[in-house]
Amino acid sequence: MEKTKVLYVSQEITPFLPETEQSRIGRQLPQGIQEKGKEIRTFMPRYGSVNERRNQLHEVIRLSGMNLIINDTDHPLIIKVASIQAARMQVYFIDNEDYFHRKFVFRGKDNHYFKDNDERLIFFSRGVIETVKKLRWAPDVVHCHGWFTSLVPLYLKKAFHDDPLFADAKVVVSVYNDDLSGSLPDDFARKLLIEGVNPDELGVLSGLDYLSLNKLAVQMADGVIIGSEQINPELSTFIAQSGKPTLAFHSEDKIVDAYSDFYDKLLD
Repeated sequence: MEKTKVLYVSQEITPFLPETEQSRIGRQLPQGIQEKGKEIRTFMPRYGSVNERRNQLHEVIRLSGMNLIINDTDHPLIIKVASIQAARMQVYFIDNEDYFHRKFVFRGKDNHYFKDNDERLIFFSRGVIETVKKLRWAPDVVHCHGWFTSLVPLYLKKAFHDDPLFADAKVVVSVYNDDLSGSLPDDFARKLLIEGVNPDELGVLSGLDYLSLNKLAVQMADGVIIGSEQINPELSTFIAQSGKPTLAFHSEDKIVDAYSDFYDKLLD
């Protein structure tokens, strides 16, 4: 019997970024799931604050070289990889000079959010999918963590639903207490459109904020996991009304068994 394959798409992973609830889960969960006998691949953005030398990142030439068109502009897709030796796992990084070489994550020195955060998350989401296609690796479960991964479910369910690599994949979304203030650009919905994505399906984005991104991810998911003890009440209500299979919050020491069982139930 083939191993269940789980693709992790994470907003942050320690030790590449400082420790937070999300970054610890991004680090511990894939290792635990791998140790339970499942096969994994893990992706995160190569933010400029990730120290390439200390973490021994190197470019994967055979996977790099594609251009993604966002807002009518070509952006080269660079793929890098690093190993977490203690976990016996690799992490793939989505990189691009225009979007990820500034020495910050989501906001700059002035504490203002980057005006192109919308294009950065479009590039990251599409970059992950295109890289998995190049790897020719068909995941059974795609587990997305954080608002910065929120377009992956949309693209998988609408633009790539006929692709044999993704046709049978179950998409799981973990929602966290990671609300950001501020709004998204007015033309965000136009920029994210690719073949297969219908503008009529983007109604939850009318708020043009980070909460609406989480709602979109939930709307497109097969299952939802509450990743933080407290999440936005409006999002909590939205999840309950969606009727999607939902796993309640579990403390970090219990997530591996609980999440693994949740994957298995979705696949059954």
